[in-house]
Amino acid sequence: MSKITIYHNPRCGTSRNTLALIRNTGIEPEVIEYLKNTPSKQALADIVAKSTHTVRDIIRAKEAIYQELDLANPKWTDDELLDFMVKHPILINRPIVVVNNETARLCRPCEEVLDILPLPQLKAFNKENGEAVIDENGKRIV
Repeated sequence: MSKITIYHNPRCGTSRNTLALIRNTGIEPEVIEYLKNTPSKQALADIVAKSTHTVRDIIRAKEAIYQELDLANPKWTDDELLDFMVKHPILINRPIVVVNNETARLCRPCEEVLDILPLPQLKAFNKENGEAVIDENGKRIV
């Protein structure tokens, strides 16, 4: 059985849709609400290493604290940015999905998760806004 972990914010629609797509395979993932249980700096570094993303890719630039701390400034190293994310977990972009502790992906948009899930979709799926993503045969709608 595959092990899937999602770094989740239940207040985020993209995160909720991603979680629903994982569950639509019949897998119940480990759900880490990262605002309550902040991953360590090493865990964040491991996520980056298991993905095609950079540290800057997984930092959430839309948050006010990002502007306040001037985090767009190239003077900040990856190591320093990881420190900021641990100190201010709202800066962690979401959702991040890890499959079998081998592959990680930032799933924005939520359909990104379909490329790394080990099992097919079981039934039709629509996003919360009604947009169809998976048809009645479990196939991705392009």
